[in-house]
Amino acid sequence: MLTLHHHPMSAASRFIRLVLGEYGERVELVEERPWQRRQEFLALNPAATLPVLVEDNGPAIVGGTVAAEYLDETRGAFQRERRLLAEKPGERAEIRRLTEWFLGKMDGEVTRYLVRERVFKLEMRAEEGGGPPDASAIRAARLNLKNHMRYVGWLAESRNWLSGTRLSYADLAAAAAVSILDYLGEVAWDEEPLAKEWYMRMKSRPSFRPFLAERVRGIPPVAHYGELDF
Repeated sequence: MLTLHHHPMSAASRFIRLVLGEYGERVELVEERPWQRRQEFLALNPAATLPVLVEDNGPAIVGGTVAAEYLDETRGAFQRERRLLAEKPGERAEIRRLTEWFLGKMDGEVTRYLVRERVFKLEMRAEEGGGPPDASAIRAARLNLKNHMRYVGWLAESRNWLSGTRLSYADLAAAAAVSILDYLGEVAWDEEPLAKEWYMRMKSRPSFRPFLAERVRGIPPVAHYGELDF
Protein backbone atom coordinates (compact mmCIF):
# COMPACT_ATOMS: atom_id res chain seq x y z
CA MET A 1 0.00 0.00 0.00
CA LEU A 2 1.30 3.43 -0.95
CA THR A 3 0.79 6.45 1.30
CA LEU A 4 1.57 9.97 0.15
CA HIS A 5 1.98 12.82 2.60
CA HIS A 6 1.14 15.87 0.53
CA HIS A 7 -0.52 19.26 0.29
CA PRO A 8 -2.88 20.02 -2.63
CA MET A 9 -1.01 23.28 -3.32
CA SER A 10 2.43 21.63 -3.39
CA ALA A 11 3.71 21.27 -6.95
CA ALA A 12 6.00 18.34 -6.09
CA SER A 13 3.10 16.59 -4.36
CA ARG A 14 0.86 17.04 -7.40
CA PHE A 15 3.66 15.74 -9.58
CA ILE A 16 3.86 12.45 -7.68
CA ARG A 17 0.07 12.12 -7.70
CA LEU A 18 0.13 12.48 -11.49
CA VAL A 19 2.87 9.86 -11.78
CA LEU A 20 0.86 7.45 -9.64
CA GLY A 21 -2.24 8.17 -11.70
CA GLU A 22 -0.45 7.50 -14.98
CA TYR A 23 0.78 4.18 -13.63
CA GLY A 24 -2.65 3.27 -12.29
CA GLU A 25 -1.46 3.02 -8.69
CA ARG A 26 -3.82 3.47 -5.77
CA VAL A 27 -2.56 5.68 -2.98
CA GLU A 28 -3.76 6.84 0.41
CA LEU A 29 -3.43 10.61 0.69
CA VAL A 30 -2.50 12.27 3.97
CA GLU A 31 -2.72 16.05 3.83
CA GLU A 32 0.03 17.81 5.72
CA ARG A 33 0.50 21.41 6.74
CA PRO A 34 4.28 21.31 7.05
CA TRP A 35 4.49 24.57 9.01
CA GLN A 36 2.63 22.85 11.85
CA ARG A 37 5.54 20.37 12.22
CA ARG A 38 3.36 17.47 13.26
CA GLN A 39 5.46 15.02 15.28
CA GLU A 40 4.39 11.95 13.32
CA PHE A 41 5.34 13.72 10.11
CA LEU A 42 8.69 14.90 11.47
CA ALA A 43 9.47 11.29 12.35
CA LEU A 44 9.20 10.51 8.64
CA ASN A 45 10.98 13.64 7.42
CA PRO A 46 12.75 15.89 9.94
CA ALA A 47 13.04 18.57 7.24
CA ALA A 48 9.21 18.83 7.16
CA THR A 49 9.16 19.13 3.36
CA LEU A 50 6.72 17.59 0.90
CA PRO A 51 5.98 15.16 -0.57
CA VAL A 52 6.82 12.04 1.41
CA LEU A 53 5.97 8.64 -0.07
CA VAL A 54 5.79 5.49 2.02
CA GLU A 55 5.23 1.99 0.67
CA ASP A 56 3.90 -0.55 3.15
CA ASN A 57 6.17 -0.30 6.19
CA GLY A 58 9.23 0.75 4.24
CA PRO A 59 11.38 3.83 4.77
CA ALA A 60 10.14 7.29 3.90
CA ILE A 61 10.94 8.41 0.35
CA VAL A 62 11.36 12.16 0.60
CA GLY A 63 11.02 14.68 -2.21
CA GLY A 64 9.33 14.76 -5.59
CA THR A 65 12.30 13.84 -7.76
CA VAL A 66 13.45 11.11 -5.35
CA ALA A 67 9.97 9.59 -5.24
CA ALA A 68 9.76 9.78 -9.03
CA GLU A 69 13.03 7.84 -9.38
CA TYR A 70 11.72 5.25 -6.93
CA LEU A 71 8.49 4.86 -8.89
CA ASP A 72 10.41 4.53 -12.14
CA GLU A 73 12.52 1.73 -10.70
CA THR A 74 9.60 -0.10 -9.08
CA ARG A 75 6.84 0.60 -11.65
CA GLY A 76 8.05 2.46 -14.70
CA ALA A 77 10.74 -0.01 -15.70
CA PHE A 78 7.98 -2.57 -16.35
CA GLN A 79 5.68 -0.25 -18.30
CA ARG A 80 7.42 -0.36 -21.72
CA GLU A 81 5.70 2.28 -23.90
CA ARG A 82 3.98 3.87 -20.92
CA ARG A 83 7.22 4.47 -19.04
CA LEU A 84 7.57 8.11 -18.01
CA LEU A 85 11.38 8.17 -17.89
CA ALA A 86 13.10 7.29 -21.16
CA GLU A 87 15.60 4.45 -21.45
CA LYS A 88 18.25 6.29 -23.50
CA PRO A 89 20.68 8.23 -21.28
CA GLY A 90 20.46 11.46 -23.29
CA GLU A 91 16.68 11.45 -23.23
CA ARG A 92 16.65 10.64 -19.52
CA ALA A 93 18.98 13.58 -18.88
CA GLU A 94 16.65 15.99 -20.69
CA ILE A 95 13.62 14.70 -18.78
CA ARG A 96 15.46 15.10 -15.50
CA ARG A 97 16.62 18.59 -16.45
CA LEU A 98 13.09 19.78 -17.19
CA THR A 99 11.62 18.05 -14.15
CA GLU A 100 14.12 19.91 -12.00
CA TRP A 101 13.34 23.13 -13.90
CA PHE A 102 9.65 23.02 -13.01
CA LEU A 103 9.95 21.58 -9.50
CA GLY A 104 13.11 23.49 -8.59
CA LYS A 105 13.67 26.68 -10.55
CA MET A 106 10.04 27.54 -11.31
CA ASP A 107 8.96 26.59 -7.81
CA GLY A 108 11.71 28.73 -6.32
CA GLU A 109 10.92 31.74 -8.52
CA VAL A 110 7.13 31.55 -8.87
CA THR A 111 4.96 28.79 -7.44
CA ARG A 112 6.26 28.69 -3.90
CA TYR A 113 5.89 32.44 -3.40
CA LEU A 114 2.39 32.74 -4.83
CA VAL A 115 1.17 29.74 -2.84
CA ARG A 116 2.72 30.97 0.38
CA GLU A 117 1.40 34.52 0.02
CA ARG A 118 -2.05 33.66 -1.34
CA VAL A 119 -2.82 30.33 0.33
CA PHE A 120 -0.57 29.23 3.16
CA LYS A 121 -0.56 32.54 5.03
CA LEU A 122 -4.34 32.31 5.31
CA GLU A 123 -3.99 28.96 7.09
CA MET A 124 -1.02 29.87 9.29
CA ARG A 125 -1.22 31.37 12.74
CA ALA A 126 0.79 34.52 13.32
CA GLU A 127 3.52 32.61 15.14
CA GLU A 128 3.78 30.23 12.18
CA GLY A 129 4.34 33.05 9.70
CA GLY A 130 0.76 33.89 8.83
CA GLY A 131 -0.46 37.36 8.11
CA PRO A 132 -1.12 39.69 5.18
CA PRO A 133 0.45 38.79 1.85
CA ASP A 134 3.72 40.39 0.79
CA ALA A 135 2.80 42.42 -2.28
CA SER A 136 6.41 42.72 -3.46
CA ALA A 137 6.88 38.95 -3.40
CA ILE A 138 3.70 38.49 -5.42
CA ARG A 139 4.78 41.08 -8.00
CA ALA A 140 8.18 39.44 -8.43
CA ALA A 141 6.66 35.98 -8.79
CA ARG A 142 4.16 37.19 -11.38
CA LEU A 143 6.93 38.78 -13.40
CA ASN A 144 8.95 35.56 -13.30
CA LEU A 145 5.88 33.55 -14.29
CA LYS A 146 5.71 35.28 -17.67
CA ASN A 147 9.18 34.00 -18.56
CA HIS A 148 8.40 30.47 -17.42
CA MET A 149 5.19 30.32 -19.43
CA ARG A 150 7.05 31.55 -22.52
CA TYR A 151 9.45 28.67 -22.01
CA VAL A 152 6.59 26.18 -21.77
CA GLY A 153 5.19 27.61 -24.99
CA TRP A 154 8.57 27.32 -26.72
CA LEU A 155 8.94 23.69 -25.64
CA ALA A 156 5.38 22.91 -26.74
CA GLU A 157 6.02 24.46 -30.15
CA SER A 158 9.31 22.71 -30.82
CA ARG A 159 8.42 19.23 -29.51
CA ASN A 160 5.46 16.87 -29.44
CA TRP A 161 5.69 16.73 -25.63
CA LEU A 162 7.87 18.97 -23.49
CA SER A 163 10.92 16.70 -23.42
CA GLY A 164 10.51 15.02 -26.81
CA THR A 165 8.22 12.62 -28.61
CA ARG A 166 6.54 10.99 -25.60
CA LEU A 167 4.78 12.02 -22.43
CA SER A 168 7.30 12.07 -19.60
CA TYR A 169 8.01 13.24 -16.09
CA ALA A 170 8.78 16.66 -17.61
CA ASP A 171 5.16 17.12 -18.69
CA LEU A 172 3.82 15.95 -15.34
CA ALA A 173 6.15 18.25 -13.39
CA ALA A 174 5.16 21.23 -15.54
CA ALA A 175 1.45 20.38 -15.34
CA ALA A 176 1.66 20.04 -11.56
CA ALA A 177 3.10 23.53 -11.19
CA VAL A 178 0.94 25.18 -13.85
CA SER A 179 -2.26 23.63 -12.48
CA ILE A 180 -1.72 25.31 -9.12
CA LEU A 181 -1.10 28.66 -10.78
CA ASP A 182 -4.13 28.13 -13.00
CA TYR A 183 -6.28 27.37 -9.96
CA LEU A 184 -5.24 30.74 -8.53
CA GLY A 185 -5.96 32.52 -11.82
CA GLU A 186 -2.35 33.58 -12.27
CA VAL A 187 -1.79 32.38 -15.85
CA ALA A 188 -2.49 34.77 -18.74
CA TRP A 189 -3.48 32.07 -21.22
CA ASP A 190 -4.27 34.50 -24.02
CA GLU A 191 -0.58 35.42 -24.11
CA GLU A 192 0.66 31.83 -24.50
CA PRO A 193 -1.65 29.90 -26.89
CA LEU A 194 0.86 27.06 -27.45
CA ALA A 195 1.30 26.52 -23.72
CA LYS A 196 -2.47 26.58 -23.38
CA GLU A 197 -2.89 23.89 -26.05
CA TRP A 198 -0.37 21.67 -24.27
CA TYR A 199 -2.07 22.27 -20.92
CA MET A 200 -5.49 21.33 -22.30
CA ARG A 201 -3.98 18.03 -23.44
CA MET A 202 -2.70 17.44 -19.93
CA LYS A 203 -6.04 18.39 -18.33
CA SER A 204 -7.76 15.79 -20.50
CA ARG A 205 -5.72 12.91 -19.12
CA PRO A 206 -7.45 10.63 -16.57
CA SER A 207 -4.60 11.16 -14.09
CA PHE A 208 -5.48 14.86 -13.98
CA ARG A 209 -9.18 14.48 -13.18
CA PRO A 210 -8.90 14.43 -9.36
CA PHE A 211 -7.34 17.89 -9.39
CA LEU A 212 -10.23 19.40 -11.32
CA ALA A 213 -12.68 18.44 -8.56
CA GLU A 214 -10.53 19.51 -5.61
CA ARG A 215 -11.03 22.81 -3.83
CA VAL A 216 -8.91 24.68 -1.33
CA ARG A 217 -10.96 25.78 1.65
CA GLY A 218 -11.80 29.48 1.41
CA ILE A 219 -10.15 29.91 -2.01
CA PRO A 220 -12.36 28.99 -4.98
CA PRO A 221 -10.61 28.36 -8.30
CA VAL A 222 -10.76 30.61 -11.33
CA ALA A 223 -13.96 29.98 -13.33
CA HIS A 224 -12.36 27.96 -16.15
CA TYR A 225 -10.26 25.72 -13.87
CA GLY A 226 -12.49 22.65 -14.23
CA GLU A 227 -13.06 23.06 -17.97
CA LEU A 228 -11.10 20.92 -20.41
CA ASP A 229 -11.63 23.34 -23.28
CA PHE A 230 -11.33 26.95 -22.13
